Amino acid sequence: MVVNTWQHTRDHLKESDRNTVDWAIDNLLQSRFYPIFSFLFGLSFVLFLRSAAARTGHPWAVLLRRLAVLAALGAVHQLFNPGEVLLPYAIFGALVLLPAWFFPRPGVAVMGVALTAWAVYQGGGIILVPGLFLLGMLLMERPPPGWLLPPAFVASAVLGVTLTWLWIRIAKDPDLFHSSVYAGAGLAAATAYGTGMLLLLRTRLRDPLLAVLAPLGRMALTNYLVSTPVILLFVPLLVADTTRLAGVALSAVTLVLQVLFSRAWLARFRYGPLEWAWRSLTWMERVPNRRIGSHP
Repeated sequence: MVVNTWQHTRDHLKESDRNTVDWAIDNLLQSRFYPIFSFLFGLSFVLFLRSAAARTGHPWAVLLRRLAVLAALGAVHQLFNPGEVLLPYAIFGALVLLPAWFFPRPGVAVMGVALTAWAVYQGGGIILVPGLFLLGMLLMERPPPGWLLPPAFVASAVLGVTLTWLWIRIAKDPDLFHSSVYAGAGLAAATAYGTGMLLLLRTRLRDPLLAVLAPLGRMALTNYLVSTPVILLFVPLLVADTTRLAGVALSAVTLVLQVLFSRAWLARFRYGPLEWAWRSLTWMERVPNRRIGSHP
């Protein structure tokens, strides 16, 4: 939410208007989260196919409908939020994940690493998505041992800090500039954020974290799409605020309200509003949603 809010604001600003908050978001948050979402999308691909295979003899047809519905949502969302992720995710899902399901898993591993490394060298962005899809799919099927989590966090955190520092040093030097440094910093930081969260979920913070994050995650599609009109409504205020703190405050307030709404909704329903519509269109039937015992 912070990154999306900042991106909408940044489009209306001159380079000279940027301040410390802009610098922090650009170097600590920007390009650090869509790699996580891409990885999780590949992971969820395996979960969905397993579930669909238990219900139908044609799980591929169901998955293609699911991706088609996502593409339609993304196409509409593109009209208001150019550069959004749903449409590319649906396209890459059909072009990359579906064929990869039939490949030998060592081949998927090689393709995932190669595509990700190539995308980093090219400067990252949307071309990072296919490789991370494949890696997410692979690690869902071949989960790594739990003891790897702490060293993975330490290594990615050190690499993320190092590459971010290097990027800051070379960003304005035309002789040293290479966008792969920024892409590598983003990917390393994304890995550190993801593994760091998994480590936190092994501590006493697990229950309070899940109480906040699980409802947001279970209604991720609804919350993501609803945040766009909220941001667009406040763009004039965000641009006028020279401190750039209004965007952070708007994100915080919106997320708090989304947590409260998501918890209240999920107490009565199994799926979020758009999640339910997506599931119903995927299966071409009205999926039961109200929880047993909940009141209208």
